[in-house]
Amino acid sequence: MSADAMTGMPLSAAGLAEPTVGRLLTSWQPDVPALLLVAVLGGLYGWGVLRLRRRGRSWPVARLAAFVLLGLGALVVATMSALAVYDHVLFWPAAVQNVLLDLLAPLGLALGDPLRLAVDALPRARADRVRRAVTGRVVRVLTFPLVSTALVLTTELVVYFTPYFATALRVSWLHELMYLHLLAAGCLFVVPVLTREQTLPAWCTHPVRAALVFLDGLVDAVPGVVVMTHGTLIAGAWYLHHAPAWAPDVRHDQQIGGGAMLSIAELVALPFLLAVLAQWARAERLQNAALDRRLDGEQSALAVATAGGSAVATAGNPPAPEPADPSSPERVRPWWETEDNEVAARIRRHRDNP
Repeated sequence: MSADAMTGMPLSAAGLAEPTVGRLLTSWQPDVPALLLVAVLGGLYGWGVLRLRRRGRSWPVARLAAFVLLGLGALVVATMSALAVYDHVLFWPAAVQNVLLDLLAPLGLALGDPLRLAVDALPRARADRVRRAVTGRVVRVLTFPLVSTALVLTTELVVYFTPYFATALRVSWLHELMYLHLLAAGCLFVVPVLTREQTLPAWCTHPVRAALVFLDGLVDAVPGVVVMTHGTLIAGAWYLHHAPAWAPDVRHDQQIGGGAMLSIAELVALPFLLAVLAQWARAERLQNAALDRRLDGEQSALAVATAGGSAVATAGNPPAPEPADPSSPERVRPWWETEDNEVAARIRRHRDNP
């Protein structure tokens, strides 16, 4: 993003017309670092999908669409759309930019399940290295649910309530670094929660993940509320100096930005929670199917053993008499009659109601 040497503003921001719906939809400007990041992420993901297809395996179209349209799409919109065109003269486009990078883009990238794709597409040795990398000590600390949630909240508060944001408006390379910082902070929480690779602690079961996502939705609302109600202007000197004649009052502009942050945060929280609940339901179906297969195998083995005993008795070897009392200690009872757990209960129900 080129900048004016005197003011630090993008050249495209000079003489901007008042934003209308049409201008917001049609105003775009290139951002070379963001384009390179999109190209790298999209190229690696596409390579993984093609590699799987060459092996005769498929990759869900929904995951591909989420990664490209929601993940990379949000990244493009945040850094190259009208939000980037107007972010140096109005606060609210910059606020929307940042929340898209911090919340929506990570959600889209995570729904694409890039870690599972990498493990499936790479040769075994490289896949093992990927697993070791994402389960290493440093990554585990950064992605620990409470730590990553705190990092997301801290990142947004540091951006707005330190000289970070005001300086980034003047220095183009720091502005690009801020984009990357927000994206990385969001990914640290979202990607581990939604990935099918086991990168979180064992106690982070699906019910726990759903609770963490609900908590994260509440935490993500905090920056928007604080920005909207904060008495001091954020980067106020910059926006007071560079606001065009048609711009709203700077304080009102900040309130609009905080409200937009709050609204987007709550809108993103809902599909995030639904995605976790869908994974939970799928895991339950798979577990029940595996349990049914196990029960069927055990009952088949029991039927074979019973049939074998009947055949021996028919050949002239009468079976040993059973004790009259089923609770007699001399009788060896099957484990599903003595144990009190879900599997045993299901076997007993199946036996009593064939």
